[in-house]
Amino acid sequence: MSWIMPPETARHDRIWMAFPREGLTLGEGEAYKETGYQAWTEVAHAIGEFEPVSMVVDPSEMARARRMLGSHIEIVEAPLDEFWMRDFGPTFVVDPARPGVLGAVSWVFNGWGANAWATWEKSAAIAPRIAAHVGAELVTSPIVNEGGGIHVDGEGTVLVTETVQLDPRRNPTLTKADVEAELIRTLGVTKVIWLPRGLTRDYEEFGTNGHVDIVATFAAPGQVLVHRQPNADHPDHAVMAEIRALLSAETDAKGRPFAILDLDAPETIADAHGFVDYSYVNHLVVNDGVVACGFGDDKADASARAILEAAYPGRRVVTIDSRPIFARGGGIHCITQQQPALGQGA
Repeated sequence: MSWIMPPETARHDRIWMAFPREGLTLGEGEAYKETGYQAWTEVAHAIGEFEPVSMVVDPSEMARARRMLGSHIEIVEAPLDEFWMRDFGPTFVVDPARPGVLGAVSWVFNGWGANAWATWEKSAAIAPRIAAHVGAELVTSPIVNEGGGIHVDGEGTVLVTETVQLDPRRNPTLTKADVEAELIRTLGVTKVIWLPRGLTRDYEEFGTNGHVDIVATFAAPGQVLVHRQPNADHPDHAVMAEIRALLSAETDAKGRPFAILDLDAPETIADAHGFVDYSYVNHLVVNDGVVACGFGDDKADASARAILEAAYPGRRVVTIDSRPIFARGGGIHCITQQQPALGQGA
């Protein structure tokens, strides 16, 4: 078998999400918790304008999910603790030699490095459950990894960060060669581009230690959308300058230099907890559309929307206020996972 992960721009059968549940991530206080439920619901409804949505829901939240989601979103009941579907859900792959076969990579999920605050045992069992639900072949991987830690172009290139797959709390014995061999086996890539790190806030207590899906993504083969922090007072100004320089000197799996499109961060650089990681890179490409992060900055949100419309021609861009999601540690891409349509092109 020769598995390949299609690019996010390929046609999807559906998008998978997980509904929030009580716990540390959702937060305390009824009003604050409601902002979490509402944000996840708004993203689901926005995606539902373009393609089907399947939502995994913990038994404790079934009544609320049915009330908020409505009848047009499929509900799959299963035990959850965390609800960042990108990270613990399956990474879907296809086999070109078997056009009707869907694969589902099940990475080891350990709460982003076995953090003391994290609970993950229930969500770590979701990938096999979803694989069985959709009739996909389960592709078991022995490495600790999350879907937010990889981005592929569909033509052999994958972006990763050294501080995720090589995190000693995740894979203490693995080398770059070990990780690359596993990504080749599971995703069908031929070139792994290692970025040195992620955004500053991602290294704080509740961060992922450098997920790439908030830093850079492929709009198309040879074309990379990159987060840019224009404000020199923010530490990510220097971080992203380094990453941009690295990508400018790189080529993809087919030897092409990258055309880089900058996505400027909004003007807000900090909140009550420190420097924010607001990033328009953390969008989701859907069938005929893009669901983009918004940050209450009309000018910056509109600018990002225009760049995304140009980067993904023919797709309608919808902006959803993502501040309640970022306040909990991620963005729109982090709470979603695409299931490719078999036998379909981009």
